[in-house]
Amino acid sequence: MFSPVLNGLAGLFLIKRQNEWKKYERDPLVLQHKQFQYLLERGKQTVYGRQSGLTQVESYEDFRRIVPLTDYAGLQSYIERMMEGEENVLWPGSVHYFAKSSGTTSSRNKYIPVTPEILENCHFRGGKDMLMLYLQNYPDSKLLSGKVIKLGGSVQTTTQGSIVGDLSGIMIDLLPFWAEMRSIPDEETALIPAWEEKLDKIVRIASQQDIRGFLGIPSWYLILLKQILDFTGKKNLLELWPRLEVFFHGGIRFEPYKKQFERLIGKPLRYMNIYNASEGFFGLQDRKDNPDFALTIDYDIFYEFIPMEHFRELNSTEVIPLAEVKTGANYAMVISSSSGLWRYIIGDTIRFTSMRPYRFQLTGRTKYYLNIVGEEVIQDNAEKALAKAAAKHGVEIIDYTVAPVFPDANGPGYHEWMIEFVQNPSDPESFAADLDAFLRQINSDYDTKRHGNISLKPLKLNLARPGLFYDWLKKKGKLGGQHKVPRLLDNRKVLEELLEMNV
Repeated sequence: MFSPVLNGLAGLFLIKRQNEWKKYERDPLVLQHKQFQYLLERGKQTVYGRQSGLTQVESYEDFRRIVPLTDYAGLQSYIERMMEGEENVLWPGSVHYFAKSSGTTSSRNKYIPVTPEILENCHFRGGKDMLMLYLQNYPDSKLLSGKVIKLGGSVQTTTQGSIVGDLSGIMIDLLPFWAEMRSIPDEETALIPAWEEKLDKIVRIASQQDIRGFLGIPSWYLILLKQILDFTGKKNLLELWPRLEVFFHGGIRFEPYKKQFERLIGKPLRYMNIYNASEGFFGLQDRKDNPDFALTIDYDIFYEFIPMEHFRELNSTEVIPLAEVKTGANYAMVISSSSGLWRYIIGDTIRFTSMRPYRFQLTGRTKYYLNIVGEEVIQDNAEKALAKAAAKHGVEIIDYTVAPVFPDANGPGYHEWMIEFVQNPSDPESFAADLDAFLRQINSDYDTKRHGNISLKPLKLNLARPGLFYDWLKKKGKLGGQHKVPRLLDNRKVLEELLEMNV
């Protein structure tokens, strides 16, 4: 049962959606097949449909055999035509909004089409389901009696008339009235392009409101909440907002930030994990005692998966549908959706933890791994080892990145870390040794390559000065929105820039 605060149309909608959500466990493959048929029918009406062979597809086997796997480069020319106003290119009709995503490994901007269908049936549906699942898990909630802070990006109009910006900015620009009523700041403030100016205004607005929740990326909220405490002079946020109850978070792994949030807030909070990217809303935490994502099955997305052991020698025959995935394996996610992305490798890697319903964990990025000599360290390995080392030494992490030092005539290579702590460990060398040891426990390939220091030497730790990663993001024009620091990279460009600034 939902709280009495939910009545009328809101309560009826949430109960209806709760019943629909049960199909994720009962009929997931039937729902996915319906998504496939719907997308295929619409895709055949497009320029891309004719040129890629979609018009010849009658079954999934045809689809896998005929339609090529692609990435942004493979669709870029089509998207540029859409941005110039051409209709029926990747999806029927015209598209006016494009989510700008530069990623973290490239300076080149990507523009993901945000069609009316993907906005309504995916992104906004995700927001409604987020609320439904939260209230289902916490029927005593009083969330809707107060306000939620939304912290997002901005939008701008191009010379061709298209509107581009962070997905969060686009969603704020088009936010339904029911969501606008229950959130702050107002649209004008939320869309201010200058991040620090926007932050200052949100601080002043939020300090006068009855805040019940937050929605956004943890690293940016830490900055906002610290500024609110400085502005109000409060010891913790509970003094300012006694009925604060939940943080809906996504974008980065939350565990490294949890202790910092609870210190700022003054009590343990309820947390809900969401997986919403520029390309789609892919997962929601559906159980309060388990942060794993439930895969969103009926969001105008058809899913395929590439086993990571086949990723580098990729061909279409190695791609599998949802029906063939297994728990415990690491997969690169491939989507086709009503945004006009067809067999699109989004760059995220996941591991399924259950099948009924399909639940999964994010394990990293297809480009976020270190493999100097076959150690195959992925982001999931790095963050688990980092969490163990931080817990052992009683320290908290603000941000980090890792880069390779390749072997040369002077000896084996190694991994070089840059970590910004809330307070540096009292013995950095011991911390580095423990981090290395935990990595060896978690990743057997890393352990093998580290044996005897023959193939890999122990990792090197650099202590970042306070504010280093913030300053780097600011220098890159990546403050706020959905921007975040790259974690594991196969080159040294980012680390070298950070080393130069670390004075």
